[in-house]
Amino acid sequence: MERLSIKNRIFVGMTLFSMFFGAGNLIFPPFMGALAGEKAWLALFGFVISAIGLPVLGVAAVALSDGLENLAKRVHPLFSSVFTLLIYLSIGPCLAIPRTAGTSFEMALLPYISESGNKGIFLAVYSVGFFALAFFLAQKPEMLKERLGKYLAPILLILIGALFIGCLVKSEKGYGDAAEIYQSHAAVQGFLDGYQTMDTIAALNFGLVIAMNIRAAGVRKEKDIAKETVTAGMIAGVLMLIVYGVLTWIGSAAGNLFGAGENGAQTLSQMAGYLYGSTGKMILGAIFFIACLNTCTGLICCCGEYFHTICPGISYRRWALIFSGISAVIANAGLTAILRVSVPVLQWLYPMAIMLIVLAFLHHRIEKWRYVYPWVIGLTGISSAVHALDALGCQIPAVTVWVERIPLYDLGLGWILPAAAGMIIGIIWSRIRD
Repeated sequence: MERLSIKNRIFVGMTLFSMFFGAGNLIFPPFMGALAGEKAWLALFGFVISAIGLPVLGVAAVALSDGLENLAKRVHPLFSSVFTLLIYLSIGPCLAIPRTAGTSFEMALLPYISESGNKGIFLAVYSVGFFALAFFLAQKPEMLKERLGKYLAPILLILIGALFIGCLVKSEKGYGDAAEIYQSHAAVQGFLDGYQTMDTIAALNFGLVIAMNIRAAGVRKEKDIAKETVTAGMIAGVLMLIVYGVLTWIGSAAGNLFGAGENGAQTLSQMAGYLYGSTGKMILGAIFFIACLNTCTGLICCCGEYFHTICPGISYRRWALIFSGISAVIANAGLTAILRVSVPVLQWLYPMAIMLIVLAFLHHRIEKWRYVYPWVIGLTGISSAVHALDALGCQIPAVTVWVERIPLYDLGLGWILPAAAGMIIGIIWSRIRD
């Protein structure tokens, strides 16, 4: 078979959408809409670039480069090993996987626990059950198309559609005032908000599992698998664009009615309760549970497959069990603590992931200059690391003060000019050395 049938192509695309669309994808668009108010659609434009455009390009870049490790090796073999490991740990048991349990617990179960109840015990029991179910679904990565794409993704879309229709019919028209952070740079802030979904770094790994599902459907040639993977990315991108638009609009309506709130989960909860009462909160709980379970399952599959390849003495299923168990423990630190740790890590890794994707699409033009990759990624990594440490209150003597002077630093984009400088230096250095 050279290509998938239309039906299987849609199912694979919906599977990839399910893997992308988890906790952060539900939380951040409505909160952004509530905060941005009248600037919501401008903020959504920036959000779409970083939360849809870059992930879809990431899937394509990895497919065309024959894997993340091969792409990262163009920088240096040691960088490839370290960066790939950090990416998998970030989207795996250290941040993204535990976040799925923490978010779904706070939305699906916590509202029904009395204030006198012991939240810690309930969270511990819930985490064990949640990851046991995710581990069960992840037993056969090549069958995710059947489990996520065919059943869970359509249910998720129907439930989100119910919120949208209710909001369209019942909510008041108009937008609130934009928060200060969105008033002057709404699109830039929306772009930075898209970091929090973690989808760009996840995209560098999802291609592996999607390719397994495409092979299971009968496509065998690597070139055809790469094409179908890119097509799946485009289908997932269209679905995410629709859903993000819906969630941003719901958030802006909620902001006009109730104010911005503390986070996106609260924004959605207020609107669901307003639209459907107690039934609305049940609908919202189901949305969060299914979305987080889908993403958790996909991430366990990716991490299990990767660590099985670098340590084949341990089976895929054992790795999946290990990551499920570790994530269940970390999830008990609480959602707030996990989110607090994730921000600086993403501020460091995201720019390097973005530039790897850019370089992958420029590869045929720049491959003759072999030092472009290390210079671009090196300067990008240094500048983004300084910014991440600065956000934590850690300043490097004589370094931070200079990096802070780089244009766009205050907007969180201080890595762009160093990346461009790395491109120029890499070309010149290649000509001198070669």
